[in-house]
Amino acid sequence: MFKKILIANRGEIALRIQRACREMGIQAVVVYSEADREAKYVKLADEAVCIGPPPSAQSYLNMPAIIATAEVTDAEAIHPGYGFLSENADFAERVEKSGFSFIGPTPESIRMMGDKVSAKQAMIKSGVPCVPGSEGALPEDPKEIIRIARTIGYPVIIKAAGGGGGRGMRVVHTEAALINAVQMTRAEAGAAFGNPQVYMEKFLERPRHVEIQVLADTFRNAVWLGERDCSMQRRHQKIIEEAPAPGIPRRVIEKIGDRCAAACKKIGYRGAGTFEFLYQDGEFFFIEMNTRVQVEHPVTELVTGIDIVQMQIKVAAGEKLPMTQRSIQMRGHAIECRINAEDPYKFVPSPGRITLWHPPGGPGVRVDSHVYTNYFVPPNYDSMIGKIICHGDTREQALARMRTALSETVVEGIQTNIPLHRELMADAKFMEGGTSIHYLEGWLAQHHR
Repeated sequence: MFKKILIANRGEIALRIQRACREMGIQAVVVYSEADREAKYVKLADEAVCIGPPPSAQSYLNMPAIIATAEVTDAEAIHPGYGFLSENADFAERVEKSGFSFIGPTPESIRMMGDKVSAKQAMIKSGVPCVPGSEGALPEDPKEIIRIARTIGYPVIIKAAGGGGGRGMRVVHTEAALINAVQMTRAEAGAAFGNPQVYMEKFLERPRHVEIQVLADTFRNAVWLGERDCSMQRRHQKIIEEAPAPGIPRRVIEKIGDRCAAACKKIGYRGAGTFEFLYQDGEFFFIEMNTRVQVEHPVTELVTGIDIVQMQIKVAAGEKLPMTQRSIQMRGHAIECRINAEDPYKFVPSPGRITLWHPPGGPGVRVDSHVYTNYFVPPNYDSMIGKIICHGDTREQALARMRTALSETVVEGIQTNIPLHRELMADAKFMEGGTSIHYLEGWLAQHHR
């Protein structure tokens, strides 16, 4: 087992990884930018090293600075968390070439899954169902593009092969608008991701976003840890996640879960990962794979009792998975609300000093957050300041606990999206379960114009 791990991230996930290390008796080194000097995990770290000024490009995305820090602190492995360099195959490669273990998949797996076109081809080969679409990137010939769209059937969505985070996508409803949409998405993709390739898929009108969490070791063992429903989103950003997904028959979930685990074995995947699907009319369609730990991993931890971050560390250290598929038991229901420093309805970021922070507590309540009273939320990064996760024997109990938790939470000095969560937890359609990924945007337009 590693004696010392460097955490190449910030915010709540840096604290989460630090806690996993503590429990395992591993020393944790954190890197931080000047903006994060006052962060809780920096104060709690065994060692903390400033790697640059506030802009991410000069700090959390600065590969030489991170690797140099690992060298001077004698760390043996680097955990990238999520975001930043977590899905950067070049970074994973540089970490390993510099003699450290990368706590994540191999650079080859990250590359394959990071390109949406090659990811889809790998899944088709592994028998994982995909959204009907173009076989690979779209050709240059406009006639051929029109033919592909006719085969798929309108509406279609044009997506950047190297895209992510909800960027580089366009929905097309008519043939007249098709070629222009392809050209615009290509230009955007080239500028944003350095890769102008785009592909086409059928646009599903009212799907749910359901994902499967997997764990795999270097001995070709792979398991899946149930599913999560992450359909409550705006602009492709999730705000509420839950496990299990309400109203989907177990046998349907089991079939798709087994295929995901089989796909991991086939592609030689290692570590934690998530297969993301759109689910509509009883069918699953693969959209992408995340080759890292996800923001919403706690809901899975609460229903399975498995520490996903510790498993990532164990697998990276060359250990075998300590569980088999048959030994994984799902218990109860868990819901997570992402707490963001932003206007609850306009979503404008609200950085600044938190003058009072009072998190909730009680049975089945977990709070993952790096903030505290008098903490300054920097304007340089993502607006998420924490997550409240509630577990109960039933979905109803988890919801009731979440309502109580949100009513107890006090954050003063900045705006947060807690008022939005309080409203959604009392929304009839959400309480029923199974809303589509477009539900929240429609709800906002109706309730908060």
